Amino acid sequence: MIIEDTGLNGLKCDLAYMDDTAEKAGFFRWQWEYYRATYEYKIEDKSNKSEYFVRFNTRAVQGKLEDPDTILEVEGVYMGKATYPHGLDYETPIPGPILIIANKKLQQFKTMLEA
Repeated sequence: MIIEDTGLNGLKCDLAYMDDTAEKAGFFRWQWEYYRATYEYKIEDKSNKSEYFVRFNTRAVQGKLEDPDTILEVEGVYMGKATYPHGLDYETPIPGPILIIANKKLQQFKTMLEA
């Protein structure tokens, strides 16, 4: 599921600030290579014992990810349900309460990033 209208697409900042701000908001950089990184936030639905991940992609527009001064730009925000053993299903509908949590977390991150 692509999450539209987050206001994050196109935001830019350096890698060090992105990592610090993302971590403070609960997002962690799990997947990365020299020119792109994916940050994610895990939401557990205890009512049906499911896990969901909110992710956003970034791309280096100046430098490489090995340098903390590299400038990253947020490209897209999406969400999926964890599947066994190691995957995400992006087609499964996301329950309303989980989507509310995801949107609040994304807005929190955006506010912190723009501060």
